[in-house]
Amino acid sequence: MADGLQLDRVCIERDGTRLIEIDRTVAPGEVLTVMGPSGVGKSTLLAFITGTLPAGFSGHGTVRLDGTDITRLPPDRRRVGILFQDDLLFPHLSVGANLAFGLSENVSRAKRREKVQHALDEIGLPSFFDRDPATLSGGQKARVALMRMLLADPRALLLDEAFSGLDAALRAQMRDLVFARATDRRLPVLMVTHDAEDARAAGGAVIELGAA
Repeated sequence: MADGLQLDRVCIERDGTRLIEIDRTVAPGEVLTVMGPSGVGKSTLLAFITGTLPAGFSGHGTVRLDGTDITRLPPDRRRVGILFQDDLLFPHLSVGANLAFGLSENVSRAKRREKVQHALDEIGLPSFFDRDPATLSGGQKARVALMRMLLADPRALLLDEAFSGLDAALRAQMRDLVFARATDRRLPVLMVTHDAEDARAAGGAVIELGAA
């Protein structure tokens, strides 16, 4: 089996109506963009991949990650990271504790601190370990959310309109950061968006849903 994220004859239905059909492999370090208007089923496709398909929808087909069939695994065992439009940081935890949340429980306290500090250095926030997430700017929150997800050591990355809540300058900055980290870690990326500029920045193949 090939490495990367393989969607083998995946079909998402609701009330007997087919919303999405896709048969595609995303290679390590590549980005596949799925575009379309709101309500066409883009986020539902990601939910099927992560094992969180909402009630009322049904999914068929096989999802493989680096050759392993993950279709029926529980969400926490799929090793699929996802970023949303909202950062979803835990408000009751410090920035450092938010990042540590993504680490394995088997990591010692000292090693956790070391890994979190290295992550903060990597995203340009070296002194933010004890900061309250409420004091962060939108761009800072987005960077922390990205690094928290990466610290969980995913083998694939899903982007659910991840850049749409940012202004133009931050949007370009975050796209560069996310795609660079995915390339460095050789992560296959599946991005859903309604923004053509996101697709152009990704530079990979594009699937358009709901097109006439």
